[in-house]
Amino acid sequence: MRRMKLAVLGVALFSVATFSQAALIRYQAALGPEVPGATGSGFVTADYDSTAHTLSISANWSGLSGTTTVAHIHCCTAAENAGTIGVAVTPGTLPGFPVGATAGSYISPVLDLTVASTYTAAFVTNFAANGLLENAEEALIAGFDSGRAYFNIHSTTFPGGEIRGFLRVPEPGTLALLGLALGALALRRRTIR
Repeated sequence: MRRMKLAVLGVALFSVATFSQAALIRYQAALGPEVPGATGSGFVTADYDSTAHTLSISANWSGLSGTTTVAHIHCCTAAENAGTIGVAVTPGTLPGFPVGATAGSYISPVLDLTVASTYTAAFVTNFAANGLLENAEEALIAGFDSGRAYFNIHSTTFPGGEIRGFLRVPEPGTLALLGLALGALALRRRTIR
């Protein structure tokens, strides 16, 4: 029995150690009008896995004044939560992004942050990576962490960009409030039964 307990404890400790090595960081942003006259809104999540060196993006939007043409991530503006800058991820548009919609949702394939095709040449050469592919991931994540990278949806009405949101890790207070709300809902559901 003692051996069984030790084995279970060993598996639990291994699982915790393995989990703690994988670093999944979730960045989020509310999407709003980039320019006067833009009408859309939405929400985007970008999940960064620092162990696998990957990025996954999901977005929902509605109310665009034109139909979608492209979407991508721009980085890195001169100031936090302000300004414009060239495209960082991906050349053209995100793979499989729906074109011709005023509302919709998108889930990207997993983007490998170690390959050149994930980035624009201008991002690697000029904007942030100092000409080296091996600096691109670090520069992009530094842009996320400093509030200087934004997700952008362009439309036929606003080809330069209709809606955007600067990607950030939600503040701990926001997560705590979400946890309290979910706990209250669970408790309410339990007392109703």
